[in-house]
Amino acid sequence: MSTSTASASKNRMFVPSELAHPANIKKINQRKLQVKNYPHAKKLEKIGSYSSCKDDGCKCMGWKGLQKSSQSDASSRETAETTEKCKGCGHMLSSHVKHLDTMKEDEVNRLLNMIVDVENLVVCVQKEEDTDTKQVYFYLYKLLRKCILQTSRPVIEGPLGSPPFSQPSISKAVTNFIIYKFGHLPQKEFQVMHELAKIFLLYLNQETFETPSTRKARSGDIQEYKMNYTRWLCYCRVPKFCESLSVHLPVEVFGRPFLKSTFSTLRRRVLDNFRSEKVHVPADKRTLILSHFPKFLSMLEEELNASNSPIWDVDFSQMPAHMPLPSPHSNDSANELFITSPGTPGSFGNLFTMTSPIGIPHTPSDSGRNLNLGSITPGKDSSVRGEKRKMTDNNMMADDSKQPRFSENDSEVSFEVLNEVVATVTDPVQMLGPEAAHFSSQSARDEAARQEERRGLIEFHVISNSTDATKQTLTWLVEIQNVFARQLPRMPRDYIARLVFDTRHRTLALVKDSRVIGGICFRMFPSQHFSEIVFCAVTSNEQVKGYGTHLMNHLKEYHIKQNVLHFLTYADEYAIGYFKKQGFSKEINVPRSGYVGYIKDYEGATLMGCELNTRIPYTEFSNIIRKQKEILKKLIEKKQQQINQIYSGLSCFKDGVRQIPVESILGIRNTGWENMKNREKKQVHDSIDCLFNPLKSIVQSLKNHSSAWPFLEPVKKSEVPDYYDVIKTPMDLKTLSERIRQKQYSTRQSFIADAQLIFDNCRLFNSMDSDYYKCANVLESFFYNKLRDHGLYDK
Repeated sequence: MSTSTASASKNRMFVPSELAHPANIKKINQRKLQVKNYPHAKKLEKIGSYSSCKDDGCKCMGWKGLQKSSQSDASSRETAETTEKCKGCGHMLSSHVKHLDTMKEDEVNRLLNMIVDVENLVVCVQKEEDTDTKQVYFYLYKLLRKCILQTSRPVIEGPLGSPPFSQPSISKAVTNFIIYKFGHLPQKEFQVMHELAKIFLLYLNQETFETPSTRKARSGDIQEYKMNYTRWLCYCRVPKFCESLSVHLPVEVFGRPFLKSTFSTLRRRVLDNFRSEKVHVPADKRTLILSHFPKFLSMLEEELNASNSPIWDVDFSQMPAHMPLPSPHSNDSANELFITSPGTPGSFGNLFTMTSPIGIPHTPSDSGRNLNLGSITPGKDSSVRGEKRKMTDNNMMADDSKQPRFSENDSEVSFEVLNEVVATVTDPVQMLGPEAAHFSSQSARDEAARQEERRGLIEFHVISNSTDATKQTLTWLVEIQNVFARQLPRMPRDYIARLVFDTRHRTLALVKDSRVIGGICFRMFPSQHFSEIVFCAVTSNEQVKGYGTHLMNHLKEYHIKQNVLHFLTYADEYAIGYFKKQGFSKEINVPRSGYVGYIKDYEGATLMGCELNTRIPYTEFSNIIRKQKEILKKLIEKKQQQINQIYSGLSCFKDGVRQIPVESILGIRNTGWENMKNREKKQVHDSIDCLFNPLKSIVQSLKNHSSAWPFLEPVKKSEVPDYYDVIKTPMDLKTLSERIRQKQYSTRQSFIADAQLIFDNCRLFNSMDSDYYKCANVLESFFYNKLRDHGLYDK
């Protein structure tokens, strides 16, 4: 093969669009390893060609060797001598590399790695056809070239900013989404949604996004997209094959604007690819992907475009009751899906073999049968099969500014006790009672209806009259008209028929055994932000089963989706009690000018109103409240058991002791007593700003310790291939420093848990007689001594 042919082959190997492919990344790493193994003289020649001449007045930016006359001549001389003169400036090679004389070997190798990255970026610039992408490659090329000259580390500056670019991140928002929408589901079904979220985030991490020039033809937000595309290239895409740059995952650094601008294209592409490559998907996952994933994406898209969706709230932190809490010595976060494996672009089979995201329990699940994922949509014959939402605060009815924030520091309940209690109160037998019609006296009013809906015995549909109404819809409208006529005998039948069949009115129909047994007729006034409830009734032989409550809860869910948050209705003397139980009152929060002239006045009836809270999952609200009560009851019982423990009396005073600290008395602390000074001290330490300097100092001390060498950097898979098969939550001092820099630690407990992982992982992977194991023990002891010195650990 000729030299030119070999060069062309090499360039074809590194097509820009393929450089991030794992196969090419492997070749790049092999090339870097090869360069690192060069003789020292050849390393100097390599770096010298990118180093400026250090002689006074010389402006040469890189040593240029003499041209080789032939291939045999090239092979006869592997390296240049330091006395050989530069073809460009005439000075010797030593003048270009004199700054390397005192440089450590590790730093020399870092420069060589950067040079390989520069060479790859040159290929990218030459081969890339898109102008915007080529400019980014050229900018990064110049940045790395400058860093080689200055022997510095690359830092991307300018208008791009630094990650994260939006809060909450996509990863956090998707986690909020599955908690918000599916947190009420049983664990198996919730696990199915977690699997779908994991697949979506993994795919998003490995996706190649379209260039701004391609998008320009069909979109108007080109400037914002171009900025995010440039950020994605600089921080996510290029660093995959240029390790000189810090790599970030798209789902962790980007948020709602980026996802919104790419979602439609991403959704179409992922579904098309899944369908075309379904043979690569394991059989047990095929139903999950082809059946439930499209629905999952549709629901996520609704929340993406909704103006008031709570999943984009940075304070969203609610956890499903059946999700295990993280232990004090774990860096698991129940509120975020940390997708750490970038995967292989274009390969979907391996999406199902990735490491499970941290924070959500990863257990084998079936294909998601019995999922009830329908949603309420306006118009005729719209299914209302229980799309649920999750509360995001413990006290939903209080003002946000007055709500107490639960945190680990405020609670005296250990994680183990709380996990035990949660496991008890989520037991179906204890919490839901038998599946038959016999419910305990403590069951919620709508529990029977909720159970029937889960079993498919009843259905809820929003229907209305229209020119294209189906026969089924018209049949249901006639049936609900008859129900209203029988249950509201004082209302004229023609008046009921006129309103039910009015195209401006809609009816939430309760269907059982293919016939309507109840419903709520209403008219929405979106411009006035309220809805008038006209008729509400359940047939007499189906009453006292909780259907009325469950109907109203579904109606509330439907209106929240439509962003209409007020109900108004005129209730007669027999209906006032019912509406009060559903949250209505005589105090109307809608301004009088907002509804006068829009709704009809009724003599002898009372105007009542209800304001909806977007954070309450009304169809599950009573069940959630009951679970919370059970949790509190169990915790109180356990606390009482501790308090009722009898301790031996104090005998120290017989020995002449005149006084002792209160906290030294056995059992005092178990009652919840705590020295006020200690409590204030903890509160000061547990603020992010106050923790920043102590934590930074502690980690710096750890890095400087003689036993810290195994833990300074993340373990490289190329050096220890099976490490990440054993260690699922890796941690190292570099990562710890980065999290401190980003101010991710709001409590000392979370910092201690991350640091403890370093020592626990080391002891788990290595044998007791290894140097690594011994270093972990020594550094752990030093770590806790440092914590005590800073007043962050009192044991």
